Order: sequence, then C-alpha cells, then structure tokens
Amino acid sequence: MLRTAKAVLARLPEPLRARALRHRELLKFAVVGGTAFLVDNAVFYGLKLTVLEPKPVTAKIVAVLVATIVSYVLNREWSFRTRGGRERRHEAALFFLVSAVGLVLSSAPLWISRYVFGLETPEASLVTQEIADFVSAQVVGTLVAMVFRFWAFRKWVFPHVRLVPVPDSTSKDEAA
Repeated sequence: MLRTAKAVLARLPEPLRARALRHRELLKFAVVGGTAFLVDNAVFYGLKLTVLEPKPVTAKIVAVLVATIVSYVLNREWSFRTRGGRERRHEAALFFLVSAVGLVLSSAPLWISRYVFGLETPEASLVTQEIADFVSAQVVGTLVAMVFRFWAFRKWVFPHVRLVPVPDSTSKDEAA
C-alpha cells in the first residue's frame, strides 16, 4: 500500500502533492472510510435482502459493527499509525466507544426515515423505500458518523503523543 501511495504522489503536480502530503492523515482516513463503506454496504444489503429482510435497522447495526472492526485495524495500522501512545486495550476501548456513538449517528437517519416518516412498504412503494433506505443509511448516516469519528478519533483515540521535555541536568546557575 505504501508503494502505491508513493507512486500516486509522484504523479501529482507539485501544488497538489504538497496539499496531499499536508492532509495525508485525512486522505488515509478517507481511504479507510471508503473501504469500511464498501464492507458496510455489502453486509447491509447482504443481510437486508436475505435473513434480515424485515429488520433493516438490525441489518444496518450488524453491518456497521463489521465495518467498525475493519476500520479499527486499518486506522490503527495505517491512518493513525504515527499517533497514539496509549495502551492497545485502552485505545481499542476508546475506538469502539466512539464507534458506538457513530453507530447511533449512522443508524438514526434510517430509523427516522422508516419509522418517523413511514418510508416503508406498504405506506410507500418498494422503490421509494429502497431509495430512502440508501439515502438515509448509506449517505446521510455515513456522512454524519464520518465527520464525528474523524474528529473524535483524532481528539481522543489517536491523539498526538506530547513529549515532555526532560530537564537539563545542568542549570544556568551551575554553568556560571
């Protein structure tokens, strides 16, 4: 993956390359997010169109949980690998706590669409239901949760390690 990233960067014009390097963490987070989005969609529609057909919110929750596990591994090992400093168990606990809030944020628009606005069959056509499910769960919910997660991961889960300066063994008074 590192070789591919370097090859892509080498082909970018200088102003764009400088901007990409300056925002590399955000770009890596976006690639991980895109991968998790594909996992989320595959699991969500796989479940929603088969065993969890009558329970789309449950299908969404399971899909987000699977995508969250994929996201943790990729974010830990790639997006935020230069950050941290926490014990892995503590970091993982914070990651999954933030992701639980993200799960609520990503599922809420689907729940509102289905159960508040009534965009489900028989009140709405199957086409309307499917479009509403996609827009509410996969677009609105994903975007809201993504913004929250990026902010929260940087702030609490993978913060920059602040190195405390070690006091010099010789003080100015001793040097005089």
